[in-house]
Amino acid sequence: MTSVIDRFVEQLRAFATPNVFNPWATFDPAHDASRSAPEIRARQLSAYLAERRAPARLLLIAEAAGYQGAKFSGIAMTSERILLGHLAHRGIRSDAVIGVPVQRSSQPALKPVGFNEPTATVVWGTLLGAGVDPRAWVNWNAFAFHPHRPAEPLSNRTPTRAELEVGQPILRAFLDLFSRCQVVALGRQAAHTLTLLGVPHRAVRHPSMGGASRFRAEILQIVSGLQASD
Repeated sequence: MTSVIDRFVEQLRAFATPNVFNPWATFDPAHDASRSAPEIRARQLSAYLAERRAPARLLLIAEAAGYQGAKFSGIAMTSERILLGHLAHRGIRSDAVIGVPVQRSSQPALKPVGFNEPTATVVWGTLLGAGVDPRAWVNWNAFAFHPHRPAEPLSNRTPTRAELEVGQPILRAFLDLFSRCQVVALGRQAAHTLTLLGVPHRAVRHPSMGGASRFRAEILQIVSGLQASD
């Protein structure tokens, strides 16, 4: 029987629009290790979501996938370096993300220990460091895919209004998977998208561009409120 997670991932895989990379459907011949890279990323995302479907209480929604994060890991605000266990010395263990064997999808020659996304490190390090159960929250993006500059696959850009609109069904489907969770927007762009959809949420500073300290303070205040209600 096809699960709701499987159906959601298939919905993701069917998405396509110019200058946007779909990590779960598209093979990047210049940077992916093999043609099985999209399937690896889809499998890892499926495991990540399935492990959180029941226990999650908090959704963290950022703006869009980045080339140092979900492009290769398949999981929002999660770097390949985290998945491969190379940030365990900072308290971010691979099995906190998913409890199944992981594979890299990028060519090892590009980054021997995997791409590293600073936002991912801050988000995972902050919540795990505060003792939050890693299955109690889910990372996602208002625009699930990776928008990049033309002919520059290893670049990030802000999604356009048209891209955000065409991506709305994906965001709605994700929110439906975790309808009992409190929603938190990371940054103004994500907050604006959620507001347009009429989704109740709280907003915190995005960790990038010097916002890490404020993000930590604001997200930990929200987390402490959730823990107090247990």
